[in-house]
Amino acid sequence: MFKNYLLVAFRNLTKNKGFSFINIAGLAIGMAACLLIIQYVTYELSFDNFHTNKARIFRVNQDRYNNGKLSTQWTAGAFAVGNAIKVLPEIEDEVKIVGSGDIQASYKDQKLVIQHVYFASNSFFNVFSFPLLNGDSKTALKEPNTVVISEEIADKLFHGENAVGKSIMINNQQPVKVTGVMKKWPENTHMKCDYLASYATFLKIVNYPIDDQWLNDGCITYVLLRPGVDPNVVDAKFAPIVKKAYDQYKNSGEGGVYQLIPVQDIHLSANRMGELQPNTDGKSVYLLLGIAIFVIIIAWINYINLATARAINRAKEVGVRKTLGSAKGQLILQFMLEAVLLNVLSLILAFILIACFLPVFSSISGMHLSFTLFSSAVFWLTVVAMLVVGTVFSGFYPAIVLSSFRPVDVIKGKLSASSGGALLRKGMVVFQFAASIFLLIGSLTVFKQVTYMQKQDLGMRIDQTLVIKPPLVRVDSFYRNMKEFKNECLQLPAVKSVAVSTTIPGDPVYWNAGGIKLKGADEKEGKQYRIIGVDYDFLTAYNLKVIAGRAFGKDFGTDTGAVVFSKKGVEQLGFNKPETALGKRIDFWGKVYTIVGVVDNFHQQSLHDAYDAIIFRCIPDVRGDVSVKVSSTNIQRTIESLQANWKTAFPGDQFDYFFLDQHFNEQYKADQHFGQVFGIFTLIAIIVACLGLFGLVSYTIVQRTKEIGIRKVLGASVNSILQLLYKDFAFLIVIAFVVSIPLAWYAISKWLQSYAFRIDIDMLLFVIPFLTVFIIAFATVSVLTVRAALTNPVKSLKTE
Repeated sequence: MFKNYLLVAFRNLTKNKGFSFINIAGLAIGMAACLLIIQYVTYELSFDNFHTNKARIFRVNQDRYNNGKLSTQWTAGAFAVGNAIKVLPEIEDEVKIVGSGDIQASYKDQKLVIQHVYFASNSFFNVFSFPLLNGDSKTALKEPNTVVISEEIADKLFHGENAVGKSIMINNQQPVKVTGVMKKWPENTHMKCDYLASYATFLKIVNYPIDDQWLNDGCITYVLLRPGVDPNVVDAKFAPIVKKAYDQYKNSGEGGVYQLIPVQDIHLSANRMGELQPNTDGKSVYLLLGIAIFVIIIAWINYINLATARAINRAKEVGVRKTLGSAKGQLILQFMLEAVLLNVLSLILAFILIACFLPVFSSISGMHLSFTLFSSAVFWLTVVAMLVVGTVFSGFYPAIVLSSFRPVDVIKGKLSASSGGALLRKGMVVFQFAASIFLLIGSLTVFKQVTYMQKQDLGMRIDQTLVIKPPLVRVDSFYRNMKEFKNECLQLPAVKSVAVSTTIPGDPVYWNAGGIKLKGADEKEGKQYRIIGVDYDFLTAYNLKVIAGRAFGKDFGTDTGAVVFSKKGVEQLGFNKPETALGKRIDFWGKVYTIVGVVDNFHQQSLHDAYDAIIFRCIPDVRGDVSVKVSSTNIQRTIESLQANWKTAFPGDQFDYFFLDQHFNEQYKADQHFGQVFGIFTLIAIIVACLGLFGLVSYTIVQRTKEIGIRKVLGASVNSILQLLYKDFAFLIVIAFVVSIPLAWYAISKWLQSYAFRIDIDMLLFVIPFLTVFIIAFATVSVLTVRAALTNPVKSLKTE
């Protein structure tokens, strides 16, 4: 019996090649798209899941307050947090991590610039599951001047030698001992590290009891809770300890609130200042998961529509089978088996599509996806679930419809479609196109927002700016060497200006200073500001608009005691008009500075963020990034000349450069990847939905074949027949548009709220997707209807 069912199923597939191809192709595309997105989502959800104690590891986040107003949401907190929180009985262990800039490591004749450099306390490897290839994880970070390096760095520096026990020189001034080599870290972790120095080394460098300080921020603290401990209990117990600590500074208005965040949640929910790596917006990930569900449901709906469209063609088969004694259950089993066969064939084709397009999808999404997904238990569970649910969902309703035909009606030719079935099919098409319009509105919104951010006036000029990373090796006179480098570079005809600063546009301002107030004001009036140390040329080089006063200048000998505020900064200080702030003196950590200028607000970082309250301090010998404004002609020769001057001024040091506009736009890379992925799967959803429309049009034409023939005989034109059939589908698309508008408006409104600067929601965001879907649907309907209308009416009238 089963063999017979299988044989009939194969015959039906081969007999109706067109319908079979559309069914299999639609399902395969839907399955492939769904599985690719599932792979993407699974990867995003997998961050930091590899830690043995993952459920018990938490980061201690800080919300910094100034006079009761939230000023900064930090990844890092006060240095005193670790020692204060570990006294709680619920804490099993704690880890302190402090970031550092790039370093130059040398061993014998080998020199190497290392990024991702951190200091960490000795419990690091006890809390986190980052195994060592060599060394003792229990003591590797215990002593001062000891470091653990990655296996990649070890290979580059020691070329296969055992690195443990050897000494390397850091920035040509400090020898350190290698006490461990880390196995390569997984990609799915919220932190990346190539060089881990002991926290004891940091304390030795600082040479100050910083672990007791509550106003010195910059230490990221992780805790390992004891088994069964509720993190909310820890938050509640730690809050009074923090309050008591900050009470001693209440005259300054400074305060902070600390809360635990699970390490597994950091990648998708944390976007604070000082994140160790850029994180992902969890809402975007779940939105893509929603798209995956939409796409596969649309594909299943296609099968239902196409299967029921073929119902009349299978009516006689059902009638004959029932006349010969087939039970309804046997017929349902027959049609369900066909659904299984079609879903299996679609799944095989989906695997082929995944194998072909996974590298492309990895590139578009910006993720490290690979064919290891085929070895993932989650992947295969998803495949099995999709096959079972898909077979039941797509096969059960057509099986019930087909098995319910009455043999007497079929033989007498009285078979007609029920109004209920027609309504259901139309309802499914409305769902398909409502989903497609919704996704298209979302895709257009993402595209317009990213474009808006990239083209928005930043309030400064970053084009044609080459940035050289700061020198790492110490020299006897940094200021003299930098001055000579700048003078030599300014002699080059292609160089317009050279400026040095502690921070460049596109990077967060980590110099965060609280308690800044007008001279003589009460301590409670102190506010928090972002501080950028600059030389005399920075403000002019970046063309920052001075709206009151002046920029720094070498002609003013007092400028080392001068500051320039941003417009937002003077407003925070209490001045509504920038010019009224000129000449005012401020108390900056016990020193007095004079406000000599105010610049207009500018975007230090992406348009995700609101304007910051920024203070520029003139520091002639400032160490930092070197910004060189260059002309676009013969840029390679200019770079070579800059490198030669750099090697003369800072011999033996790195010459590492990048172009600022590219660096600034890196902030939008995640948005761009999200927009591309969103757009591609929106297009797939529309294509699959059009296959569904194809099914419904085919069904209608089969039902109205004789009517079309009679109208042709009576003189109806192709255009009139097209209008007759198209008006029903146009009505369905209009309904889909009406349904999708409020849902899309709500969704894009919520999404845009994450941007401080965003596009306005206008009607074009809705009209363009509607017209796009309408035109595509019109083309789909027209192709089938015109073909039916051009058919010889004699042939149509002979149709049974």
